[in-house]
Amino acid sequence: MPLRELREPDLLPALSPDYDPRQAVSAFGTNEPPVRVLILYGSLRERSYSRFSAEEAARLLLRMGAEVRIFDPSGLPFPDQDGERDPAVAELIDHVIWSDAMVWSSPETHGNMSGLLKAQIDHIPLSVGAIRPSQGRCLALMQVCGGSQSFNALNSMRVLGRWMRLITIPNQSSVARAGAEFDKAGRMRPSAYYDRIVDVAEELMRITLLTRPHRDRLAERYSERQR
Repeated sequence: MPLRELREPDLLPALSPDYDPRQAVSAFGTNEPPVRVLILYGSLRERSYSRFSAEEAARLLLRMGAEVRIFDPSGLPFPDQDGERDPAVAELIDHVIWSDAMVWSSPETHGNMSGLLKAQIDHIPLSVGAIRPSQGRCLALMQVCGGSQSFNALNSMRVLGRWMRLITIPNQSSVARAGAEFDKAGRMRPSAYYDRIVDVAEELMRITLLTRPHRDRLAERYSERQR
């Protein structure tokens, strides 16, 4: 299953021309290897606002110096559908192991994250032999709403991030009335909602740069050392 290609990765029309994305994170590790970010989104609609939001975050992260992969979940089997032998599931797990951080972007569906996003996360095991795909990595959360602003999907994803032993950053993005926030090309218009996505991207980069050197130590546990 291919990764999703990002259209117009260098164009940030909603960003202030005076803002330097690299400068915003430079004090936290200018000489470090690029931060590797995996992005998951939760809708397969042609006009998927969760994907549009994820792509805006990806463009910002790229300009901040990160390496970014956007996973395409189309065709992914259900978690109990013999998924362990599916090549798409193996690819997803490989991308998680590759990553230093993740972004989860979901629509709010019946007051929760979408089933598609939950299915992707359910495919990620807590351990693969001696490898822990998600533990100690950083996580940023985003949601889009069809109506007024809500945080239900974010709250559910935050619980799930903790369960996956991810370092879930405090900042988060919730875009209300998402249909009015994106143009026909799927690009986000300037707004306070867009500014919050910039905040989330900055914070994800900074916390990842601060914690990445200590990831193995942060994930180790007394109870597991005694076994």
